[in-house]
Amino acid sequence: MVGIAIVVGGFFGLLIGLGLYLSRPGNLLAHRGVFAVIDVAVNIVRPIPFIIFLVALGPVTRTVVGSTIGIEAFTFAMCVMASFVFARLVEQNLVSIDPGVVEAARAMGASPLRIVRTVLIPEALSPLILGYTFLFVGVLDMSAIAGYLGGGGLGDFAIVHGYRQYDWATTAIVVVIIIVIVQVVQGLGNLLARRAQHR
Repeated sequence: MVGIAIVVGGFFGLLIGLGLYLSRPGNLLAHRGVFAVIDVAVNIVRPIPFIIFLVALGPVTRTVVGSTIGIEAFTFAMCVMASFVFARLVEQNLVSIDPGVVEAARAMGASPLRIVRTVLIPEALSPLILGYTFLFVGVLDMSAIAGYLGGGGLGDFAIVHGYRQYDWATTAIVVVIIIVIVQVVQGLGNLLARRAQHR
């Protein structure tokens, strides 16, 4: 669940975030209508607690997956939530780029797609990597909630074999495993971000 959600959510989050940035008033593909629609969609989805989002997305999940429970259903919901969460992170990191750099590329006749590939993404690569690391931690948290509802994974293992059996040692082991995973991923993200910053 985490692997699929982090890849799919990261990909679509990048696209939605680019859409937010590019369609902002005064930007490369400025369009108030498009920006308003995407912005409102992100603002609606992002703050909803994941356990409530699972229920609210139920009709859509049933249409796409065929069920509202199980690993496939929870993975779909995680992908949707991750996409909107990462989209805002992408937009915030792109907005922080010096507008002069973008204007210089436009003055040289670069197309919007080329500016995205050669200016925006490279300039924001380091903070984007850190944002992606943050997204991984968020997705891992979502998977634990999904596990509580029978979605499998470490969350399900901790609930079924630890909490419900009053086996606090098992629960503690799962917590330690999650902490180790987060520390490793955060460390890797920090390393990649530093390397991207020094290029």
